[in-house]
Amino acid sequence: MNITVLANRDIASNYALNHLLPVLTREHKVHVFLSSRVGGSAAGPSEIQQLKFFEQGLFNDILFPALSHSSVAAHLHTFDRLAAMTGISPIEVLNNINAEEGLARLVATAPDLVLSIRYGGILKDAAIAVARHGVLNLHSGLLPRYRGVMATFFAMLNGEDEIGMTLHSICDAGIDTGDVIGTTRVALEPQHSYWWNVLQLYPAGVTLMLGAVEEISSGNTLDSQPQTEDGQYYSFPKPEQLQRFHDMGLKLCDAQETTTFARQYLE
Repeated sequence: MNITVLANRDIASNYALNHLLPVLTREHKVHVFLSSRVGGSAAGPSEIQQLKFFEQGLFNDILFPALSHSSVAAHLHTFDRLAAMTGISPIEVLNNINAEEGLARLVATAPDLVLSIRYGGILKDAAIAVARHGVLNLHSGLLPRYRGVMATFFAMLNGEDEIGMTLHSICDAGIDTGDVIGTTRVALEPQHSYWWNVLQLYPAGVTLMLGAVEEISSGNTLDSQPQTEDGQYYSFPKPEQLQRFHDMGLKLCDAQETTTFARQYLE
């Protein structure tokens, strides 16, 4: 199949693509587009700006450029090295996917299936209709309870014992509202940061997505269930929610955890 992957230019998407692309490209022709960010461009609270640095700036602007000419056989790879290793055409940024020019770029990849992981844009009807097998989205939260952004943050804030991912279809411009194909769950570890807990979701989540791709490729229909109406949509946390998060002894990010994770790109 022709598969177009929509992801975000952040470290969680990169980690997911490290698990997804080497397997996906064995049997399928793959294109990848990245959004520049998730959500608006407003500055937001300082804690969110610091998190953005850990998620994007530290890797995209500092570590990844430093590794651009590296030949080290590391455990994890930059976006560019992933593209080279898997034979994908250069991974490009595409933010305006619903505009005429952006839609034309999507159509040009002739996808049979579109996979979305942390993509920063809300797909509208024309973009959704491009692929004959539709669009599957991997959401880093358990639906319908945690729709929207930073689902793991709110799971931590609400004192949940576990967090998870949901693979669901995208059938309209609603946010995280499509039929659920499957979920994965891991124990929430509050002694670690939000950033660390989010990253733990992706290995199992990507495995779930790869299983769905295999079913579709084999000509099978995916089992799915419509979501109930008792879910909640979350936006970026407000200052008072961030304060309560810190008062509970929780952390958004941690320098030592980030250093440990970053070593996987070096060895």
